[in-house]
Amino acid sequence: MKEEIFAKGKMFELVHETQPDGRVFEVARRAPGVRLIIADKENQKVLLTKEFRRELKAHDFRLPGGKVFNTLDEYEIHRNSGGNILEAAEGQAKAEAAEEAGIDINTLELVRKSALGATVEWDLYVFEAIDWKPHKDGQQLKDDEPLDIVGADFYSYAEVEEMILNGDMQEERIALILLQWIHKQKKEAKNEI
Repeated sequence: MKEEIFAKGKMFELVHETQPDGRVFEVARRAPGVRLIIADKENQKVLLTKEFRRELKAHDFRLPGGKVFNTLDEYEIHRNSGGNILEAAEGQAKAEAAEEAGIDINTLELVRKSALGATVEWDLYVFEAIDWKPHKDGQQLKDDEPLDIVGADFYSYAEVEEMILNGDMQEERIALILLQWIHKQKKEAKNEI
C-alpha cells in the first residue's frame, strides 16, 4: 500500500493510502495515547482524575493518561526506527501515572488497544497498573496541566459505573473499556467467594 501525506499539523496529518486495486483512502492520523486503570482491588476502587476539558467546556472524570509522543514528528521517527510501540506506550504510561495521579508503577499489563476507526487513526493503549504505590511527592503535574487537572481520587466500582452510565465520564471509548474491566473484576471476585 502506497502512502502520501498531503497535509500535516502538529498533532494530525492527512494521508492518502493507495490500495493495490488503485482505490485511494483518506485517513487522518494522530500519534497514539495511553490511559491507566489504577485500582485498589481489595476495596473495589478505581483512581480517576477530574479535569477541565476545553472541548467540553466543563469538568470530566478520566482515567489518567496522555500522549505517547508529543508531536507527529516524534511518532514518525519512532515508526521509521522500527521501535516497539507497546514499549514506548508502557514507558509513557508510567510517566503519566506519576504526573497526573501521583502513582509510581512497577508493573503494567495491557488491557486493550482501542482503535478509533478506519478513517481516523488514533490508537489508545489502556493499561492496568499491577504493582504500584503512591509517589512520595504526590502528583508531578507539568506546567500546562495544573489548572486542568483539579483532582485525582479513588471511587468505588459502583460510583464509577454510575458516572459512566450518567455521562459524567465523557471519553466514551475509554469509559466502555473501564466498564467492561469493572464487570470482569466483579465477576472474578464473585467466583472467588
